[in-house]
Amino acid sequence: MLILPIFLEILLRMTLATYIKQLLSIEEYSFSLDELIDKLNRPETTIKSELSRLIKKNEILNLRKGFYLIITPRYSSTQKLPVQLYCEKLFSYLNRKYYVGLFSASKIHGASHQQVQRDYLITERPKFNDISKNTIDIRFFTTSNWNDKNIQVKQSDAGIYKISSPALTMVDLIHHQTRLGGINRMLATIEELCEELTKSDLIELLTWYPNRSTLQRLGFLIEEQGANEEFQEILFANLKSEIFFPVLLSPKSNKKPGAVRNRWKVDVNVNLESDL
Repeated sequence: MLILPIFLEILLRMTLATYIKQLLSIEEYSFSLDELIDKLNRPETTIKSELSRLIKKNEILNLRKGFYLIITPRYSSTQKLPVQLYCEKLFSYLNRKYYVGLFSASKIHGASHQQVQRDYLITERPKFNDISKNTIDIRFFTTSNWNDKNIQVKQSDAGIYKISSPALTMVDLIHHQTRLGGINRMLATIEELCEELTKSDLIELLTWYPNRSTLQRLGFLIEEQGANEEFQEILFANLKSEIFFPVLLSPKSNKKPGAVRNRWKVDVNVNLESDL
């Protein structure tokens, strides 16, 4: 009498395994529980039981409630997938706008000096809780000024994903500097990103980006690094079209900017030390 239940369990396991193989055959590395319930036509409790077995075997990883990553043999040793292989499907599942940003975007753009193991994603508000599971380490940042400009669409093995352009990546790094280890940690990255910056990218940013103090800091840093003079002048022309006020290079809540000796009106209150 036990033969039939055992046979059905084996059949179910093969069905789920077959579905995962189908996903991998079209270069998809993630799926949701809702997706399985719809595609497999099996009871939710039964599917969850099989998912638990696959998690214990390190064949899949539960990234967020109801969303899973497929750990292929290529990534079995690290138990981690590149974020660009699943971020588009994740945020489609969450129904939220996003882009790969900060040091993660810098690395994809070729500014790989800062070798970070953490992934950085920027989303609409409200903020998601950060994820730290096994070797998966994702930090979520939010912006109150969402704009689809300067968000590029790139192609990965798993399809498209969204990423901040070099210009947006630089201002995001500067804006969030206090949460990313300080301005010196990103100097070399900004210098490398300057090499990837284009005139059209910068001009597009200036049509909408609202944080003028961040633009002042960006202008000061690219001038300090001797980046493209045309870019400096485009940025400065935008700033001086309205009144702008002195700012600290490194924001401090208990300090106000003092005397400034540069046209960007940036009080250099830290010793700049790039390790490039």
